[in-house]
Amino acid sequence: MKILHTEILIAKHFKNSVFKNSAVYIITLFIGALLLYAAFSGWDNYNSQNETSEKYQHESREDWLKNPDKNPHRMAHYGNFAFRKSTSLSVFEFGMEPFFGNAIFLEAHKQNTANFSEAGFSNSMLRFGEISIAMVLQILLPLLIFFLGFNAVAFERENGTLKLLLSQGISWKQLLFGKILGIASVIMLLFIPTIIVLVFVWLLLQNFSISADETFKMILFILFHFIYLMFFCVIAVLVSASSKTSKKALVSLIGIWLILTIILPRTTQAIGAYLYEAPSKVAFNSAIEQDILKQGDSHNPNDVHYKAIKDSLLRTYKVDSVQKLPFNYSGFIMTEGERISSKIYNDHLEELLKIYAKQNSFSKAVSFLNPYIAVKNLSMGLSNTDYDSYIDFQKQAEVYRYNMAQKMNALQIKYISNKKPGPNEKPLTIGKEHWADVEEFHYEPKGIANVLKTEILSIISIIIWIIFLFVLIRFAAKNLKAI
Repeated sequence: MKILHTEILIAKHFKNSVFKNSAVYIITLFIGALLLYAAFSGWDNYNSQNETSEKYQHESREDWLKNPDKNPHRMAHYGNFAFRKSTSLSVFEFGMEPFFGNAIFLEAHKQNTANFSEAGFSNSMLRFGEISIAMVLQILLPLLIFFLGFNAVAFERENGTLKLLLSQGISWKQLLFGKILGIASVIMLLFIPTIIVLVFVWLLLQNFSISADETFKMILFILFHFIYLMFFCVIAVLVSASSKTSKKALVSLIGIWLILTIILPRTTQAIGAYLYEAPSKVAFNSAIEQDILKQGDSHNPNDVHYKAIKDSLLRTYKVDSVQKLPFNYSGFIMTEGERISSKIYNDHLEELLKIYAKQNSFSKAVSFLNPYIAVKNLSMGLSNTDYDSYIDFQKQAEVYRYNMAQKMNALQIKYISNKKPGPNEKPLTIGKEHWADVEEFHYEPKGIANVLKTEILSIISIIIWIIFLFVLIRFAAKNLKAI
């Protein structure tokens, strides 16, 4: 209790000395205003995107159901849309969401990518990043911590009070922990109100009806950001304690901040993309088209591959023309063509995703050197605004597209006659009530288990950072000098 009492006294003294500087009030108010703006901006962005997604998803569904009687294959080409709604935590962490599309047009024989990203309709300033609560917590608060802590110990050394404190029986360990608690107590004046607002907004967005999965995500979101800020409190005090002057400590801390939050994240992305080069979109689509052409063209009745299928069917059913088959031949061929083209696309996509996975794994490996990257990855993963969530949306949409196309092909096989109508006859169609057989698309965000599995490297790196900093404090407590 005596040791804890000493550390609390040191923390209180530091906190009181900090607020003697009027600049601290100005900076704190400025960051507080930014946090409020970020909360409002996130709220507005969330409501706007989800209202838009709901509106157009509903309109797309109505348009699909209102189609008149027609050939089911025409319906497969008419297509549908898949929209992705934002999760409640995306209010606080925008992540990559502004740059990824949130709508995909789904049609037979073709896989499209997501479109209508916010960046596509915004000016170039968006590329510098939007102001979100996560951005303030991850970038601006660490800078404030360094501003508060650069002279935590160095100033004591400069004015001679450090030697006096140590001579009165205060150990280096007590002094370091006291200063860390002092900085943390100041930062908590911003962090705690932010978390209160964050939780209230989060509950409000869900009408105070929350799931265990979302609750766990929120708890981890808060916990990881708290640990992250403590990292910077420790770093600030250790650099200050090892510096001869406050000026030297400030320069060192600003350099560390620039490296951790600005330089290293962008550098690792560039290096990862260079080491594991991905094909361009044109090259990717071209390779798929070439492989599909090697398998044959399902729309060409004279294609070698599909002619072999036709001959096999005629032999099996012992008929001499496709018109005599007991099912619609064109629908059967379209089913086969869809199966082949989808498999080719998915095979190419998996190869592309392996390249992106290598790029991302390089960046995640650097999180062992940089806690900012680890927390950023976890923050985006928990809010479903990361790259993996985007790919998950693409895959869910592709499963829906394939089932939609094959459902229409199955209807064609079952209900459409092989006999082609004459020039004055009604086109071969089925009733529009069949369109309801295709259910509406609903995107399901990744659960907490999948998020933690994806971000396991980031979690391990944070644990290692915690251990490393505790070891560093013990080492510093034994080796630091008063002069």
